[in-house]
Amino acid sequence: MTRIPEKERDIMEKAIYLPMVLTILNRDIGVVETSAFKLRKPYLELIEETMKVIQKEMAGVKRYMKQNSLRVERLKQDEAFTMYLFFYQGYEEQHNYFNPRIRNKVQELMTYYLFKRHSLQNAPANN
Repeated sequence: MTRIPEKERDIMEKAIYLPMVLTILNRDIGVVETSAFKLRKPYLELIEETMKVIQKEMAGVKRYMKQNSLRVERLKQDEAFTMYLFFYQGYEEQHNYFNPRIRNKVQELMTYYLFKRHSLQNAPANN
């Protein structure tokens, strides 16, 4: 049973996932730059703008974690699992994440930041 409230755990998980998304997008920039695309610029701009949004959100996550004395450290990793140590208000908790779950969550976040956030920004407000 975890003592960490869901909101704080979600923030701590973002501190795990968002850097992974940035790493992948950074690699993708290299792939696009060396690809046979006739027009690379729109793809590069999409990736770069997405990275800026993620970096801004990551800065907010780091700020929140610092203000609330939250910390996450990766302890160990094998083929199937990655273990993280979460620090919350004097408590330490170990959390094991199934590596395919991490990959799926990172993929889900990439889909959100590349596509879905645009449709949410343009959606009419419900009054």
